[in-house]
Amino acid sequence: MTHSEYPSAADAVTDLIRRVPGFPAQNVVFEDLTPVLADAQAFRLIVDELAEAAERYDADIIGGLDARGFLLGSAVAYRLGLGILAVRKEGKLPPPVFHRSYNLEYGESALEIPRDGIDLRGKNVVLIDDVLATGGTLCASRELLDDAGATVAGLAVVLEVQALGGRKRLADLPLTVVGEHSE
Repeated sequence: MTHSEYPSAADAVTDLIRRVPGFPAQNVVFEDLTPVLADAQAFRLIVDELAEAAERYDADIIGGLDARGFLLGSAVAYRLGLGILAVRKEGKLPPPVFHRSYNLEYGESALEIPRDGIDLRGKNVVLIDDVLATGGTLCASRELLDDAGATVAGLAVVLEVQALGGRKRLADLPLTVVGEHSE
């Protein structure tokens, strides 16, 4: 397919995604969205679907998860005329911060958001990320936003790795998955 032939974001994702076995750890298949995001039409289709989800979930602000969620979330926020909150990896923000550690399918990590400078109390935040796997990143982000007094109104991702069960951990939140479900 050429980029002008994609009838949907899911079709573009299916055609353009690069799957890399054994990265970043053995028994993990990394689903690289870089070729998808580099295609202008695919990127636009994905951003449009994510933005439609954020509108349905009544977002006041978009939360983009480090790092590919920054790319996607920023584009969604811009399209909707909203602000973007960068949910950062540990150590990237000056103190004071809200902090949450979590487990990944291949290790551990931590996320942070500013404690000062952004009043999130009472705001509806829609979290945007590239992949829902174990749900650790999205759960940690939700806890950070709870600590800040915000409400996570919904989640929107490009891909879901169903076999890792992340959806179950977030079952009480509306979820939009743009691309086909992967195993």
